[in-house]
Amino acid sequence: MNHLKQIQAQTFPIGLHQDTHTLNKLIAFCTDPSLGDFQYAEKIFHLIQNPSLFIYNVMIKMFVKKSSHRNAILVFGKLREQGLLPDNFTYPFVFKAVGSLGEVFEGEKIHGLVAKSGLECDAYVINSLMDMYIQVGRVGYSKKLFDEMSERDVVAWNVLISGLVKCGRFEDAVNVFRLMRKGLVKPNEATVVSTLSACTALRRLELGKEIDNFVREELELTTIMGNALLDMYCKCGCLDIAWKFFDEIPTKNVHCWTSMVSGYLNCGQLDEARDLFERSPVRDVVLWTAMINGYVQFNRFDEAMKLFQKMQIQRVKPDKFVVVSLLTGCAQLGALEQGKWIHGYLNENRIVVDTIVGTALIEMYAKCGCVDKALEIFYGLSKKDTASWTSIICGLAVNGEASKALELFSEMKRTKEKPDGITFIGVLSACNHGGLVEEGREFFDSMSKVYQIEPKLEHHSCLIDLLGRAGLLAEVEKLIDDIPSENNEIIVPLYGSFLSACRTYGNVEMGERVAQRLVEIESSDSSIHTLLANIYASADRWEDVTKVREKMKNLGVKKVPGCSSIEVNGVNHGAIT
Repeated sequence: MNHLKQIQAQTFPIGLHQDTHTLNKLIAFCTDPSLGDFQYAEKIFHLIQNPSLFIYNVMIKMFVKKSSHRNAILVFGKLREQGLLPDNFTYPFVFKAVGSLGEVFEGEKIHGLVAKSGLECDAYVINSLMDMYIQVGRVGYSKKLFDEMSERDVVAWNVLISGLVKCGRFEDAVNVFRLMRKGLVKPNEATVVSTLSACTALRRLELGKEIDNFVREELELTTIMGNALLDMYCKCGCLDIAWKFFDEIPTKNVHCWTSMVSGYLNCGQLDEARDLFERSPVRDVVLWTAMINGYVQFNRFDEAMKLFQKMQIQRVKPDKFVVVSLLTGCAQLGALEQGKWIHGYLNENRIVVDTIVGTALIEMYAKCGCVDKALEIFYGLSKKDTASWTSIICGLAVNGEASKALELFSEMKRTKEKPDGITFIGVLSACNHGGLVEEGREFFDSMSKVYQIEPKLEHHSCLIDLLGRAGLLAEVEKLIDDIPSENNEIIVPLYGSFLSACRTYGNVEMGERVAQRLVEIESSDSSIHTLLANIYASADRWEDVTKVREKMKNLGVKKVPGCSSIEVNGVNHGAIT
């Protein structure tokens, strides 16, 4: 750069400091990633009286690569103010900037400029335009552009397939892949990886095997495709095939080992997963996180903590996902002291408490009964998403703080964050704890009418519990009868809540009616049979109590033992009763 600056100094005496050809070469050198200095390029750019289109394109490209998307759009605006016409090198990077910022209106305006310029037939421009619409959530617009293309290259197919996968439209992604296979364009590595992601999400093993055969016959298996295929077999539960495939891979990278470990964890084979984990020659933070998370999911929290300590000894720096997994374990067990220690670890290691970590902390403190601390974390978050609002509302509800939970729900409605199904479980639970029948009905109705959320079994259960506690048994019975269900077994828990209300209010007749329906279902839920026996016992109908217990014996129904835990000096002790 020093030599360049010396050469640049010589351009002033001979009048070349504003020469277009000279400036093009100067900016090109300054923006070179290995040799240049982008900050110096910016200074020069602002001093150029009439930058060329080439210079504008280079600056836009560099701003985008440095994730300075707003500056890229500002430079594009200056280009147009100068009267220059953007070309097929300008638009792709501008669309990338717009997509990253999520500015739909700006994207539509620039799309209009493309239409006027006649560049709608340029594959490079249209592919980037499709990608922009996918980034801002307008997949339909992207699909329309794709359908209108006279010729589609492999990039266009890949943009659409990967976009559909990103938006969770896995079935559509698979259909587009099948359509591609019928045409003349041959899928490549990017196509295979995106489609395998859709297969994995849909558990479409047969299509995954079909893609495996296609790769072996028509493409050269790369490490990236090998990892994707291995991941697909593991997540579809085909560990035998995955193991054979794993053995065939000549050079196994850490992604291969992580896929295999995760596959065994998903099948509940924790010891086999740990054995693979120990055999892995390289362990990155993702592999450590997968193993720790597996222990947490299967309630082996002590082993998760020991592995976390081993991770620290080996000087592997944990990321926020490891911490979130451990906080989840603390929340499940009510291990407050360990949760506090992890919170302290976050602060000591300067791990940023963003919405993901904050939500995990809120849930941990709330489930451990520390409502004030949960509120402190919530109010301290600079940004609050749906998950963080939901976490605090549910936390307040389970701790009996009904008024505060509903107050925060009202605040949430005034923000741009939309409640989801889990939020309403918290809201209805709050109504349940506060005995707010009318409010509960209104919130339940608003789910489908206002938020287009179809109430699930859990929501019905909350409302039934609320109405049952209020003694509105006839309304409960009608509500259960109106629930559409092809499988009666799934509504057994609702009958359990109903039976509990019948017992509370001594309504033996209604309890018997519910019991008769359960006889038809032949439920193996021990709590249902126990509740019915208790209803008969409270009415001194001991012969019926005996019959219920005999039926339990005939059906092979056994009372499920209870499990409890207590934390003493930071150590969790469990007991089965």
